[in-house]
Amino acid sequence: MRSPRITRRGFLGCAGAIALPYAIKQGVLGGQVRPPAGERIVLGAIGLGGRAMGQGLLRNFLAEPDVQMVAVCDVQRGRRDAGQAAVNNTYGNKGCAAYRDLRDLLARPDVDAVVIATGDRWHALASILAAREGKDVYCEKPMSLTIAEGRAVADTMRRSARVYQCGTQRRSDPRYAYAVGVARSGKLGRLQAVHAYTPGFVYNIGAYQALPPEPEPDREIVDWDLWLGPALWRPYNSAHIQGLGGWSHVPDLGGGGITDWGAHHADLAQAANNAETTSVVECEQTKRGEVVARYANGVKLVFREGLDGDVLKARFEGTEGWIVVGDHTNLVSDPPSLAAGYAGSLQKGQPAENHIRIFLDCVRSRQNPVCNAEVAHRATTACHIANICLCLGRPVRWDPVTEAFLGDETANRMRRRAAREPWRL
Repeated sequence: MRSPRITRRGFLGCAGAIALPYAIKQGVLGGQVRPPAGERIVLGAIGLGGRAMGQGLLRNFLAEPDVQMVAVCDVQRGRRDAGQAAVNNTYGNKGCAAYRDLRDLLARPDVDAVVIATGDRWHALASILAAREGKDVYCEKPMSLTIAEGRAVADTMRRSARVYQCGTQRRSDPRYAYAVGVARSGKLGRLQAVHAYTPGFVYNIGAYQALPPEPEPDREIVDWDLWLGPALWRPYNSAHIQGLGGWSHVPDLGGGGITDWGAHHADLAQAANNAETTSVVECEQTKRGEVVARYANGVKLVFREGLDGDVLKARFEGTEGWIVVGDHTNLVSDPPSLAAGYAGSLQKGQPAENHIRIFLDCVRSRQNPVCNAEVAHRATTACHIANICLCLGRPVRWDPVTEAFLGDETANRMRRRAAREPWRL
């Protein structure tokens, strides 16, 4: 299935879908009739680490009956072999190709869309390269490593009329959606704050960091140069390639807890505050382990270092009550009637499948998904601003219209980072 091309005007005409509720549908490969091959969405997967394999992202895409995965890509041979085997085992054939270089996968004319689950340093560039090749994009969060990268992705998707969904899948989980809906409805009174509980912060964001050199493997085993991509060169060290823990808190490779899990929280806060096309206007560190960003209407987005007993816990506070939601606990609220209004259960939510289904339906309809590139950029910007604030150790002010810090050239220089050739945007 080749995705239909539409004009830029037609693409922008779908923008109203951002604010509209999206009907959640679920598809499971078993028990459903698959569409004919020519009617399936042809996919490629780029990045086959813990998120794609260990946390089931690839499996969730393969479970959709209208998907045909034809290619996988990873710079590590062990991972691409495992991904290729997973696809072939699902379909009972040997039709999946495996690539070391994402450019080879993107050059395939039969691929309609790609799933990107690389490290953060590759998210923006891989998305842009895919769009330039006419592919729609489902990209894991955070969508970018810097503010400038996020703007480049959003602009590229708009110009190329590509469908883009950021992997902030809690937005499509019924329980999180319910909590956001309570905040938007006014049942909490006037919304005052959204509290985000995240893993550890990185206080020197962007600083170059290298580990002691180790012998570099043959590039067919680990293509270290491609693994680094746009990141500044450093000698090979096997600790970096062990997964999320090997690079996410390295200051120039990741953004720590604020851009990792905090990207989900910022997306929820933007939605709860009806602020999906803007961002925060100021940010300050109030104490160690806490940074507070504020929107123009006074609502606070509070990033807290620590998980507070749950995964991705978010607390929405208003003048007349609060509601809390997390991955592993049921909704809790004050007054209790707010949470009691949710008719589902903890087990009912299937965030990954819902979010994926929305993306696939939008590939067909050419509508904007709920976490499209502009929405994702605005939310991720709040995370980058918080990290820059922590790094500078002082408050910063932000203009969401010009996307610049006010009267702060040092902060403005931190909107982008140096990139290696040929991987500059």
